Amino acid sequence: MEEKKRKCAFTGHREQKLAPGWREASPAGEALKRQIADAVENVYAAGISHFICGMANGCDLYFAEAVLALRAEHPDVTLEAAIPYAGQTEGWPSTLRQRHAAILRQCDVTTVLQQRYTRDCMMRRNRYMVDNAAVLIAVYNGSPGGTRRTMLYAMRRGLEIIEIEI
Repeated sequence: MEEKKRKCAFTGHREQKLAPGWREASPAGEALKRQIADAVENVYAAGISHFICGMANGCDLYFAEAVLALRAEHPDVTLEAAIPYAGQTEGWPSTLRQRHAAILRQCDVTTVLQQRYTRDCMMRRNRYMVDNAAVLIAVYNGSPGGTRRTMLYAMRRGLEIIEIEI
């Protein structure tokens, strides 16, 4: 149980669900990435050094990159990729697959929850992350879906939730 206290998980929306016309390379995108980086730094300052990321496109990758930037300054920081199924990036554009692969190569731990896609594999991944963390950072816009369900599960499990509203 003591080990769980030193872990932080992340949940957030994919790019297409953030806002109509969302672009990462916009003032709003840069501001969101700064908020995520600030939350990661604050969690680290509170004594958490292991971060778990679901590696979906959008906010998950922003989170992973923020953790890697923090690790450049603090070598005790570790990043775990929680992969819902082995073919997670199938069908993604090549630039996004390359970005994902570059992050994955830098992860300290890779946990693949199952080999094949099933309807519940994303939620199984999310529950794994919550079950293995004490804190959840969440980028949430109020819409229904996996981020909301993960936050509700984390609430039931008693995690501290740091919400970044967009």
